[in-house]
Amino acid sequence: MPRYISLMSFTDQGIKSIKDWDKRIAATRERLAKSGGALVEVYLTLGPYDAVAITEAPTDDAALRTALESGLVGNGRTQTMRAFDESEAARVIKTIGG
Repeated sequence: MPRYISLMSFTDQGIKSIKDWDKRIAATRERLAKSGGALVEVYLTLGPYDAVAITEAPTDDAALRTALESGLVGNGRTQTMRAFDESEAARVIKTIGG
C-alpha cells in the first residue's frame, strides 16, 4: 500500500490544545481506517517541524481526502509527500534506459 510522509507545523490552536495529542492521534487513525489506510507511526520532533507522520492509503485520492479532512480540524499545517520503499524504487529504477 502506498506510504506518505507528512511534515506538520502546529497552528496556534494546535499548540494550545496539545494536551489532546492522544485524542488527535486516535481521530487520525479512525479517519485513515475509514479510507482503507493506516497511521503507521507519528512522532513529535525538534527542529523546523513539530511532528512527522507516516501513513498508508490505498490511493493518492484517499490520502488527499484524509489530509484535507485533517486540515479542516485546524490544529496544524502539513506538507505531505508520497514515499517509495526499496522495492518500489527498484522497480522504477529498472525501467530507466541508458
